[in-house]
Amino acid sequence: MQQVIEAIERLYQRAHDNVKARVSEGDRISAKKLNANQLAAHAVAYLATELEACRQMADWAGRVGGEYEGKVARAYIGEVARSVVGGVDLGACENISLAELGITEGDLRETVLQPEVAAFSAEHANGQVYLEIAAHARDHGMPNPGFDDEMLDEIRSQFSKFVDAEVIPRAQDIHRNDVLIPMDILDQMSELGVFGLTIPEEYGGLGMSKVAMCVVTEELSRGYIGVGSLGTRSEIAAELIMGGGTEEQKQRWLPAIAAGEVLSTAVFTEPNTGSDLAHLGTRAVKQDDGSYVINGQKTWITHAVRADLMTVLARTNTDEPGYKGLSMFLAEKTRRTGEGGEEEFVDEGLTGTEIKVLGYRGMKEYELSFEDFKVPAEALLGGEEGAGFKQLMRTFESARIQTAARGVGVAQAALEDAILYATEREQFGGPIFQFPRVARKIGRMVCRIQAGRQLTYFSAREKDQEKRCDLEAGMAKLLATRSAWEAADANVQVHGGNGYAEEYTASRLLVDARVLSIFEGANEIQAHVVARRLLET
Repeated sequence: MQQVIEAIERLYQRAHDNVKARVSEGDRISAKKLNANQLAAHAVAYLATELEACRQMADWAGRVGGEYEGKVARAYIGEVARSVVGGVDLGACENISLAELGITEGDLRETVLQPEVAAFSAEHANGQVYLEIAAHARDHGMPNPGFDDEMLDEIRSQFSKFVDAEVIPRAQDIHRNDVLIPMDILDQMSELGVFGLTIPEEYGGLGMSKVAMCVVTEELSRGYIGVGSLGTRSEIAAELIMGGGTEEQKQRWLPAIAAGEVLSTAVFTEPNTGSDLAHLGTRAVKQDDGSYVINGQKTWITHAVRADLMTVLARTNTDEPGYKGLSMFLAEKTRRTGEGGEEEFVDEGLTGTEIKVLGYRGMKEYELSFEDFKVPAEALLGGEEGAGFKQLMRTFESARIQTAARGVGVAQAALEDAILYATEREQFGGPIFQFPRVARKIGRMVCRIQAGRQLTYFSAREKDQEKRCDLEAGMAKLLATRSAWEAADANVQVHGGNGYAEEYTASRLLVDARVLSIFEGANEIQAHVVARRLLET
């Protein structure tokens, strides 16, 4: 495997150097040139992502030492080496040829088209191997995740049982009826410690690792993406408060968040700014008594009705149009059940309108309007104006790692659904699993999901070691969210016409998977961030 990975790495390095030469001005990267060469730069990001996934798959297979795990890793690495010859896929309808990255036929012959590399791919990433991987997955379940901590295995087992018993049986009804996740599920999640997983023990949390957070998020998302995403709200709020809050703010909010007594929502995005947070227009004007009055509109606010706490990003300095004029507020609101026709928003100066969506329904999305909405002086995060954007940036690594874990969970759900249907559905005298086109899809799903899983765990381990990991987190999100969409789409195809019917889980998983490459920073933004980091080195 190592020889193949080294060949991919040499190919990547040549593409990296070629594109860097195009976007550089002296010893720095030109933002204008980077934008002009966006396709090539993003292709470098995706190529680097696949390369890092190959490294992590090889490392995982080496740690575990299992025959099956080695087969899965070799299949993935062999396929990457073979498929990259045809270009780099950025997404639907976007394939960038290697020639656009300055790669020549000679470069290919010296790297991924070396006879030894081609022979490896032919031997380890062929149809028969995928059929064997699929059969093993059918008979024995997912590969060994490769944890070096028994506690992580225990956590997975505990949450797997919870999800199988309490979430999966109700997920389809939540989706089809377009209702909020029942409160009894949230209550059980609170008892399990979901909302305080990574909050330090001194503030009432469990003080667990980001890897543990990934394991929990993955299992919850396997049951239903909305349940897996509930923890994201508390994770973002807690990260903001731990990283930028005063001691008084930490003491007030963190224990309540950890206990599930306070549910939070992130109020950042605006209708006309999207990912361009530095140019948002919601204003917070300081009053004589030190309080602030907020005016503006926010959109794509998740779980807004039930939230007790809003983390609101607003502009406090109108003379500073960029990110330096932004501040973060911990704004209280009244929780409503969202049931029985009651008024959803009752606080003075706050109104909301639901945004109807295809999937990801269990928490609901809203557009919020702030009209002279008043917050006290102590709501200013850290008691510091102008720090909001930087405070938010600190949370992005964890949020994107968690989004990657959500992607892995949804992908795993699609895989399990595909295996179940393919073994139960009979056509032409036997289960459709017998047909190579069906089983091969499943085998490839196993490999792609495991790559996303290992890259996600890698980024979480980097975060746990307090290393800068925006690069690794971005890569994990790129790969895991793609894996989720591929798996969900393949699952629908395995189901055939039934996969298009609302009564089948496959249709829900498809629309749930689709959102993953959009939120927490659209994958185009992610690729740009990853590309810039790579090209700066």
